[in-house]
Amino acid sequence: MPEQDPAHIHVVDHEQDLAHDRTLYLRIADSIASPIRAGTLARGDRVPSVRELARRHGVSLGTVVQAYRMLEDSRLIEARPRSGYFVAARPPRLPEPELSNPPPGSMAVDVSSLAERVMRLAHDPGYISFGAACPGSDLFSEERVRRAVSRAAQRHRATLTHYTIGPGDDSLRRAIARHVLRMGCQFDARDIVVTNSCLEAITLCLRSVTQPGDVVALESPTLFSFLEILENLHLRALEIPTHPRTGLSLDALQLAFDTQPVKAVLAVPTLSNPLGATMPLPDRERLARMVARRGVPLIEDVLYNDLAEQEEQRRAVRAFDGTGHVMVCGSFSKTVAPGLRLGWVEAGRWGTQLARLKQATSGSQPAVLERAMADLLTQPGIVAGYRQLRTSLAARVDEARGLIAEHFPEGTRVTNPPGGLILWAELPHDIDALALFQACLAENIVIAPGTMFSVTKNFGHCVRLGVGGSWDDAHRRALRRVGTLAHRLAAVTTA
Repeated sequence: MPEQDPAHIHVVDHEQDLAHDRTLYLRIADSIASPIRAGTLARGDRVPSVRELARRHGVSLGTVVQAYRMLEDSRLIEARPRSGYFVAARPPRLPEPELSNPPPGSMAVDVSSLAERVMRLAHDPGYISFGAACPGSDLFSEERVRRAVSRAAQRHRATLTHYTIGPGDDSLRRAIARHVLRMGCQFDARDIVVTNSCLEAITLCLRSVTQPGDVVALESPTLFSFLEILENLHLRALEIPTHPRTGLSLDALQLAFDTQPVKAVLAVPTLSNPLGATMPLPDRERLARMVARRGVPLIEDVLYNDLAEQEEQRRAVRAFDGTGHVMVCGSFSKTVAPGLRLGWVEAGRWGTQLARLKQATSGSQPAVLERAMADLLTQPGIVAGYRQLRTSLAARVDEARGLIAEHFPEGTRVTNPPGGLILWAELPHDIDALALFQACLAENIVIAPGTMFSVTKNFGHCVRLGVGGSWDDAHRRALRRVGTLAHRLAAVTTA
């Protein structure tokens, strides 16, 4: 066995020490942030002093100071001279949207043209964008990802000239199997198939269990990309009533099972897009039993699970599945390395069929990128990185909700998701979201109109706002401006 370089050992130990320190102060910050966001600690309540918290947790004063700086940056606490730290003012509580009410029958899908335009403009640097649900590059360490890719290319250079086949690199599949333990899932790494994205994983699942013309049940509103996939596969969408806080109505889904020829269910139980809804744990267990009893596959998207604030909210429906009827799809494009665009799927009882379909459809991904992702997922600071990302995004979402409350028309409702990076705003019914979209475009601002997220006409007065990208004074001004333009449209309508 080759002898390790002592200098390398020292660097690794130092990096592990730093990761441990980060874990400590992030854990302390979270112990204060969670009760503030839950409302247990109210505006003006005093929080423990630096010395008291250091003594309570058995850490240094510097560690607590780091935690409190992060909480100040997140606008959760404020320092008062010679008095200590107190809970800062929270954004006003706006009413949330109500349970959606889609029509009872399935419908053909045609949403591609608007969605394509919004996504193209959302990534145009000439626009200030709230149109995409993507985290900004400033939330990730470009250097850390670069080093992982460089190490993979150096250590596995032979793969650069080899044509790879198979379900994915073994080291990455093992890393994913360890990763999903935090979601309550125990996978055999050999059953995991690496894909080019989470959307490819979902597409493969649908192709494995449906035929053109079949009915797929899904949330309402739902991610426009799901609707695009259904459209391309010539599948029919059956939208199920969905609550902005608790997600898919299981009573409505059961009724659909009893009255409609549902061949598959496609759902995002944690931080659904666009609502940010998160299904309670008992409902997840019930959903697993429902699909098993009916023999219908559930395609579960766990893309956002690591962004949920509470540990139990990250638990997948698959954790309650004893029959293999839950197909799980994920990716790390929102949490670790957006640019690598690697996804994965564990397809339960349809695993063999899906693996063959994947190989016949798009083959394998670049092995170097797979090795780099395995490296990133197994680094000691990965859990602390998730926690820091959640904290940063929560601060942006809180601030955005405050701006909406202050500047959008009276009667606006907005979601209050327990994590993630998107808000769903329901404007007064007399405001046309498409007209607002056009008015915003005229001022180089991009929003996502609600009509993108449904095959019904129910969300013509709604918009999705993604606040995970760049977040600076220009974006704050732009969000205020969206509110002003909405006010103008309301005035024209009532004139």
